[in-house]
Amino acid sequence: MDFRHAMKGRRALSAVAITTGLLLTVAGCGGGGDGKSDKGSSSTSAPATSGSHGDTPSAKAPEGAPALAEVKGGDITLTITSAVRDQGDFVTVNGKVTNGGGQFWIASNWRGDERELSGNGASLAGAALVDSKGKKKYLVLRDTQGRCLCTKFEGGGVEAGQSAEWFAQFPAPPAGSDEVEFQVGSMPPASIKISEGE
Repeated sequence: MDFRHAMKGRRALSAVAITTGLLLTVAGCGGGGDGKSDKGSSSTSAPATSGSHGDTPSAKAPEGAPALAEVKGGDITLTITSAVRDQGDFVTVNGKVTNGGGQFWIASNWRGDERELSGNGASLAGAALVDSKGKKKYLVLRDTQGRCLCTKFEGGGVEAGQSAEWFAQFPAPPAGSDEVEFQVGSMPPASIKISEGE
């Protein structure tokens, strides 16, 4: 009797394993199929998880939308394309950094000076939103290990003549404080207006 129960259990376990394998195969083959990465996908329901490190920017501006702000620091141009206040009491800022110089640009000074942020490498961990009206500075959101909810630049920066998209998430200033300054590293402050998410 024990032998029969053991055989039934093994067959059931084999069936579950095969079914799970088939489901994973189908799930892996499904989706977009256009060969493009999901770096530009959008999600406005909640902040990015700590494990994303910039893989999934939220509340991205529509293609062709005018930039909110653009500032230059040497050969680097920082463009902000959107700043959206979402229902979860956070603001997602999206943009692009362009290296107009002839050498690889290392984004190390954008990660911030705090010891807690040192593990973020070349990222926007040191970015901030400054609300002059409310006299407050909002730092990038981070998880319990100090990882920022922001883009971490692959390879540590941007190649000469290239651009990279980025995002950073912040606590939302109170309603009515929609005009803020975005600051990061040695770049000049960029004045932006926060819009309401859907």
